[in-house]
Amino acid sequence: MPGSTSRRDFLARLGRSLAAVSAAGYTATARGYTANETIRVAVIGAGGRAQHLLRAMQSLSGVSLVAVCDVWDEHLAKGRELATKDAFATKDYRAVLDRPDVDAVLVATPDHWHVPITIAACEAGKDVYVEKPLTHDPGEGAAVIAAQQKSGRIVQVGMQQRSMPQFIEGRELIKSGALGTVRKVELSWNRNAARGDRLDPGIDPATVDWQRFLGSAPQQPFDAYRFRNWRWFWDFGGGVFTDLMVHFIDVAHWFLDLPEPDEAASIGDFFLWADRWQTPDTVQTLLRYPTNGVQAHFEGTFVNARDAARIEFMGTEATLYLDRGRYELVPERKSKVEPREHVIGTGPKGQDFYLAPNGEALHLANWLECIRSREQPNAPVAAGVLAAASAHLANRALRSGQVARRNA
Repeated sequence: MPGSTSRRDFLARLGRSLAAVSAAGYTATARGYTANETIRVAVIGAGGRAQHLLRAMQSLSGVSLVAVCDVWDEHLAKGRELATKDAFATKDYRAVLDRPDVDAVLVATPDHWHVPITIAACEAGKDVYVEKPLTHDPGEGAAVIAAQQKSGRIVQVGMQQRSMPQFIEGRELIKSGALGTVRKVELSWNRNAARGDRLDPGIDPATVDWQRFLGSAPQQPFDAYRFRNWRWFWDFGGGVFTDLMVHFIDVAHWFLDLPEPDEAASIGDFFLWADRWQTPDTVQTLLRYPTNGVQAHFEGTFVNARDAARIEFMGTEATLYLDRGRYELVPERKSKVEPREHVIGTGPKGQDFYLAPNGEALHLANWLECIRSREQPNAPVAAGVLAAASAHLANRALRSGQVARRNA
């Protein structure tokens, strides 16, 4: 197959990636880190996604969690359990950014805080790992790009597929021409899971700094359900498109060098939680990239897990299937392309997560390496803005009931 890489090459690349996860020595850089100097990290937003990231970070050498910030006492305590013994703890993220003993921050807050904290961290001279989606509003994109460029900080967006070996090789396969011309991309994130059943999470309002949680969101009384399920409310999140589609639409952009889509047509339904959520639990969108001759279709639901989390690139010669544990090259009928498969993770095809490769650890390792080298990370700010912009366009179509156009 033209331009293909051998299994030996692939395993060598995987070995280098995993070695980076456990490597203790780094070269000194203009930032002033010596070969074995520890990078001191703070986490802002210590529950949920942060717990996964912090546990992955524990497998890495040359890094220490020295400060924890969260607006809720329970998550603040959970974060401190994973930090150094004398770690600083606060509910005010500005107090973290003011500390000279903090080199970098992990931002794992609700979506509406991602850009404000990332900009403030850049201005404070801190490097940043920020969860996706990077933006909560499409108008935030230019400001966060400008802040990163002006400050020169290393900002990694939490789209960890870009650091996973099977995705790196998958991109090489497409660039080699093995698929022929790619015209369609199919992606999904389907789950059959209860994600909103508990109406009363049982949270004492006195343990939450609700005003800090709200931030720029409209004033509203404390609501424990919204506090724990913020992804499904427009003031704080953007539903399935921003929470899940962003991961794999970013892969499509990365593999095919796509810009922001020109158009989106979306539908959504409430099959489970119409009386609880503002964002639909079952959605589809069709994104058009006419300049590139590409269509991308996404489906997401919480009522059935068929196809789960996966992306497929449909070319004239073959289709490339990828998920977080494997890739598979499936030739078209009469194609001369040889079928090919590489399974890294274990478990059913298409599931959300696998034990290996640990994409979070690989992505964090890349971030730490770039903090030392001052090179661009695998998922830079511009990529995060682009992926989120596609989700925002899909949501605009969903909420308006009309085809949404980028320049309209």
